[in-house]
Amino acid sequence: MTRFVIATVCAALAWSQSLDARDLPLAELFETVDPAVVEIATIQEVIADEGPTKRTRAGGLGSGFLISEDGLIMTASHVVQLAEDVAVRWVTGEVSKAKIVSTNPNADVAIIRAEKVPESIKPLVLADSDQVRIGDEVFIIGAPRTYAHSLTVGHVSARRVPKDLFGGIEPVELLQTDAAINEGNSGGPMFNMNGEVIGVVSHILSQSGGSEGLGFVVTSNLARTEMLEKRPFWSGIDGFQLTEGWAKIFNLPQGAGILVEQVAAGSASARIGLQPGSFRAEIEGQNLTVGGDIILAIQGIPVGAENFGSKVEQATTELAEEDFLELKVLRSGRIISLSKPIGELR
Repeated sequence: MTRFVIATVCAALAWSQSLDARDLPLAELFETVDPAVVEIATIQEVIADEGPTKRTRAGGLGSGFLISEDGLIMTASHVVQLAEDVAVRWVTGEVSKAKIVSTNPNADVAIIRAEKVPESIKPLVLADSDQVRIGDEVFIIGAPRTYAHSLTVGHVSARRVPKDLFGGIEPVELLQTDAAINEGNSGGPMFNMNGEVIGVVSHILSQSGGSEGLGFVVTSNLARTEMLEKRPFWSGIDGFQLTEGWAKIFNLPQGAGILVEQVAAGSASARIGLQPGSFRAEIEGQNLTVGGDIILAIQGIPVGAENFGSKVEQATTELAEEDFLELKVLRSGRIISLSKPIGELR
């Protein structure tokens, strides 16, 4: 990230309203922060139902929020990770094309950049989520089921660090809330009662498919660290971690691997040459897309190694632009190597 972008983000984080947000009733507080919340529409390629290799395009919807005056928007990784086209709709009704800047599927946070920001819209403030207490009042703004700029209110129910939520690579800190979250809220902001963002909406636990009071958001501190202080890129991959019995089912030469199910066109995974699956299959009750590559190692670090995620992150962070990112991959029963300069993947 350039110094200009960092400076812009820092300015956004320091921005404050002319009125003391703590003195505003919720209705006025909503009016103050709502303009910075956006709808995100995506198009991605999927395997069609008619045949194993036939592909089609499908749309998706999520939410996000402006964090810098030059168009950086934070959202959930799963909203944009596989997208080939992204657009954002502002509260003014204006629509801007957007590009994916970086994603972190493990933390479920991402950054996109809108080509144009309406002049009247100001970025939101990322608060210190460590100061959040269980029982604090919160509110969420997003586009549940396409109903844009919807407000829901609740409380912080708990702090969670589920190890297996996003594939079990590394634990991720989440805030649990009873504020209503539904499909389309993903990526939207959760606010404290000062109108500051304390989390990025991630997912719900539900038997009905709708809100049942078990919503989860990625903390603002984690989102800031992963997206603004580090240098991630858009991997554009959807995969399934193969461990123990799964490794035997797929006849892996080692104890674990990552099955590449989907790869977004234009992403780092596509540019390095990873091939996605082309057949849908149900194995042991798990729906998978098979027939693609299986990643065995990244930078010589075997998948399944202790602290695999943090070791890979450290190894890739230390790479200069001309240094190569290297993958060991199982493809059609053969082990091959894929590599590309890291500068060409960012």
